[in-house]
Amino acid sequence: MGKGIFTSGTWEEKSDEISFADFKFSVTHHYLVQDSADKEGKDEVLEDVIPQSMQDLLCMNNDFPPRAHCLVRWYGLREFVVIAPAANHDAVLSESKCNLLLSSVSIALGNTGCQVPLFVQIHHKWRRMYVGECQGHGVRTDFEMVHLRKVPNQYTHLSGLLDIFKSKIGCPLTPLPPVSIAIRFTYVLQDWQQYFWPQQPPDIDALVGGEVGGLEFGKLPFGACEDPISELHLATTWPHLTEGIIVDNDVYSDLDPIQAPHWSVRVRKADNPQCLLGDFVTEFFKICRRKESTDEILGRSTFEEEGREIADITHALSKLTEPAPVPIHKLSVSNMVHTAKKKIRKHRGVEESPLNNDVLNTILLFLFPDAASEKPLDGSSSTDSNNPLSESEEYNLYNQFKSAPSDSLTYKLALCLCMINFYHGGLKGVAHLWQEFVLEMRFRWENNFLIPGLTSGPPDLRCCLLHQKLQMLNCCIERKKARDEGRKTNTSEVYPGDTGKAGDQLGPDNLKDMDKEKGEVGKSWDSWSDSEEEFFECLSDTEELKGNGQESGKKGGPKEVASLKPEGRLHQHGKLTLLHNGEPLYIPVTQEPAPMTEDLLEEQSEVLAKLGTSAEGAHLRARMQSACLLSDMESFKAANPGCFLEDFVRWYSPRDYIEEEVVDEKGNMVLKGELSARMKIPSNMWVEAWETAKPIPARRQRRLFDDTREAEKVLHYLAVQKPADLARHLLPCVIHAAVLKVKEEENLENISSVKKIIKQIITHSSKVLHFPNPEDKKLEEIIHQITNVEAIIARARSLKAKFGTEKCEQEEEKEDLERFVSCLLEQPEVLVVGAGRGHAGKIIHKLFVNAQRLTESSDEAAAVAPPEEELKRMGSPEERRHNSVSDFPPPAGRELILRTTVPRPAPYSRALPQRMYSVLTKEDFRLAGAFSSDTTFF
Repeated sequence: MGKGIFTSGTWEEKSDEISFADFKFSVTHHYLVQDSADKEGKDEVLEDVIPQSMQDLLCMNNDFPPRAHCLVRWYGLREFVVIAPAANHDAVLSESKCNLLLSSVSIALGNTGCQVPLFVQIHHKWRRMYVGECQGHGVRTDFEMVHLRKVPNQYTHLSGLLDIFKSKIGCPLTPLPPVSIAIRFTYVLQDWQQYFWPQQPPDIDALVGGEVGGLEFGKLPFGACEDPISELHLATTWPHLTEGIIVDNDVYSDLDPIQAPHWSVRVRKADNPQCLLGDFVTEFFKICRRKESTDEILGRSTFEEEGREIADITHALSKLTEPAPVPIHKLSVSNMVHTAKKKIRKHRGVEESPLNNDVLNTILLFLFPDAASEKPLDGSSSTDSNNPLSESEEYNLYNQFKSAPSDSLTYKLALCLCMINFYHGGLKGVAHLWQEFVLEMRFRWENNFLIPGLTSGPPDLRCCLLHQKLQMLNCCIERKKARDEGRKTNTSEVYPGDTGKAGDQLGPDNLKDMDKEKGEVGKSWDSWSDSEEEFFECLSDTEELKGNGQESGKKGGPKEVASLKPEGRLHQHGKLTLLHNGEPLYIPVTQEPAPMTEDLLEEQSEVLAKLGTSAEGAHLRARMQSACLLSDMESFKAANPGCFLEDFVRWYSPRDYIEEEVVDEKGNMVLKGELSARMKIPSNMWVEAWETAKPIPARRQRRLFDDTREAEKVLHYLAVQKPADLARHLLPCVIHAAVLKVKEEENLENISSVKKIIKQIITHSSKVLHFPNPEDKKLEEIIHQITNVEAIIARARSLKAKFGTEKCEQEEEKEDLERFVSCLLEQPEVLVVGAGRGHAGKIIHKLFVNAQRLTESSDEAAAVAPPEEELKRMGSPEERRHNSVSDFPPPAGRELILRTTVPRPAPYSRALPQRMYSVLTKEDFRLAGAFSSDTTFF
């Protein structure tokens, strides 16, 4: 059988339950999956061939497998059946029951001709006591076991065990055939005192003091707080010894671990080592389960005013609209906000405030870097485009996780809240920072300061809802800002009702210039606020427009239309002219469609769905959906007096205007155009909208997007978020950050198995996080996977430090050591090349020597000479052996396998394999013997 096949091969098991005299047993068949090549030629069982399991008793290729069922380790079997009590608490305790079972097994094996060994589990399960039997043609093997708590002194060494083995075989031959011996001693190293664990928790006070700079708030901690490797087990093996070559008795032993031909090492990992990143994310996840609102956490009296409570800050708005003797600027919302801030401090006392000012200011500066400069950043609100990550796969993880880009405000906020929750005041700190954040948002809305760290444009539906809400607020601020700037430059000359002037003002050239300044089409006109200009459609407009709209749509040429001045033109189309009067077609300044966040879109689709399928429902739905279309038609009519629906369709939806070449009366080929079939359906939405549309330029239309209302909605939404809601919104960002951190750390170590796990985490997370409310259990799984990866990386670092891979001068040695360390992480047991004389072997030896010095010699002696010096001074291993302090502690486990082939029970019986396995540890002593006898010639 191939070497090491017990570890590298695949083991399978099949189970069933049987009842025997009202007692339930589970029968389990364990077997090593064999290649078809191994099986060929073994199908017909020859008369005189002994069973496979008997042959396996003598096979030396798979002694001491690192991972296997205990019966595989004790008897070297590749296939066996175990009968054990089905219930965990049941046990076969009495000898008579045990004998009854064994005799039944024996009869069953004899009747069926089965050659697979059959074991019965007796005594309590934790003792792992089995007795069994295997039968072949004229041969039988009995499997027996001894399990003791205290070991008799004469059996602690080889000579005593040989005596037991020989007496048990009871071989009648006088010169006994030689016994083959395999020995393994296991030494445990628990004391790593010479290596302090290098992980230090981050020094938060230093960060806040500003020595390192606020940017540290964007960094996640990483690593294990304790050594993730608790023990190192060195197994020294002598695989082929013969009796007589070696002496091992109670007085003297030849078995020096340094001389052992085979060394193998395994490491014992600490159970669930405390990992910083894992704790960080877990603690943040715990907030999701809290029920309190921000007010409850910070004290209900936050917004009390002279004894009466203002339930919501939005009341400030109603105050604005009430007639008041006070000049209005004093009642602005931000004043209300600042008094609220003072009140919080008054009620709590500054020192009670969950976050001290230094921490708070550092965080706010990190989140809003524009606050540091003298004048707030206008311009684009998008973040640095020099970010090297921008295009990479890491950066785009947010699409898969539905989080936010890793340079955005939302992402930074998630990290800061995490940091606050972990180091600065927990839940109270989180509530406090959130309150400050909401106040900052309101302040920015009021004062037209764009929010930094958000890409401009409508909300990005690939990101989390909170990110979309902040983008929405930015859109509102942008519109309001553009409108206010527009008012500053133009209202000086425009008076309500003076449409002529307003029209001139809006001439195409003027607009183009404004366009260049602003960089976006007609922003300053498309949504004027609830200011005087909103009421443009007073007398002059309505008089002028009476009846015009429809006629211009239908008949196209009344005199009134010609007298209308074109308004709200952006620029000439280029090629197209109006069909009926040949005038050039002008593209109008139109209103931008209203930006939407995903919850608004969902709300809207629900409303539309509720309208049902009736005729009125369908009509109403069409009207709701055509608000934008109607606005564009009105702008088009204002820019192109005397236009028709066909003109509008040619510009707006060219595919709905079909042109074909026809021959006219004079025989010339001319292009004839007409509306598409869907546009000709009677009373279709486009025709209806065109008839109701009046020529009104975009700046005087009712706004499609009411930024004031939308901004208030967003601010209210932010204000009512409980810390738990906030944590749920931001958890994808935190998981995103944790995955990036793990990837970054893994790149430094380059562990192939970790790369695989990270890929799995990403796939798993993207599935889980794409749903609106992921289950807690699934989120916990993701966090657990991240912690696992962190522990593996910490283990790799711990082993590298212990084996000094960085200190190696020779490239080859360094590579060997690195390979050795990575194998230790991934395999249950690793062979040390060159045993005690190899490079890794020498380091392991030194580790044991150092640990021995620390435990056995006094501290003073250890301080006098460093262990390495002492090693040199002591010279050869022989000299060292006579020295009082040994290099290795007593072995924690001694395993021996004794094998021989002798005739039993009589001198003329067939010579059959005999085997005895012995293991001795601190806790117990076990002998497992397989003794074969001839059932034909006895």
